[in-house]
Amino acid sequence: MEIDELNRIIKQCKKCRLFKTRTNAVCGEGNLNAKIMLIAQAPGEMEDREGRMFVGPSGKVLDELLKSAGIKRQEIYMTNLIKCMLPNYRKPKQDEIKACSYYLDEEIKLINPKILVPLGYYATCYIFQKHGMSLSSKQKFSSIYERLFLAGDKKIFPLPHPATVLYNPNFKQDLIKSYRKLHMFLEEVGR
Repeated sequence: MEIDELNRIIKQCKKCRLFKTRTNAVCGEGNLNAKIMLIAQAPGEMEDREGRMFVGPSGKVLDELLKSAGIKRQEIYMTNLIKCMLPNYRKPKQDEIKACSYYLDEEIKLINPKILVPLGYYATCYIFQKHGMSLSSKQKFSSIYERLFLAGDKKIFPLPHPATVLYNPNFKQDLIKSYRKLHMFLEEVGR
């Protein structure tokens, strides 16, 4: 399967209830030869409206973080675990993750990045489960952020979602350091 065909299928998807409340199913975007794949939870309101990744407030934060790390958006591939906006920004349900994760798995196969960067709890849980790794309880979850994990030929580098800066601006400096680490990993695997 090619990425264009996958994206066509994603845009027409009706595998779960979320198709009833979305405007657009948001496909991944970016460099098809990317070494880094950012995996967020789900599109926000502006992403749902425009059908594009990271165009809302958290996208502005992401652009700032990438710029501070010397990484261009065109160098990476960005996608979501869930392709449709979650009503009222609620948590994803397990059946929704199950229905939608096939698309993420296909994107990972097609892009074949060296570094997977799950953003936030649900994306990280899914990537860990997919690679047979266990996660501690949600309270201890923050302890795995900014740590590099190896899973076969992939490096996994979980990070908080850029939106955390919108809720807690004090967190910005820590995230800038994390994205600079991401830049170092990118240099190691060769841009």
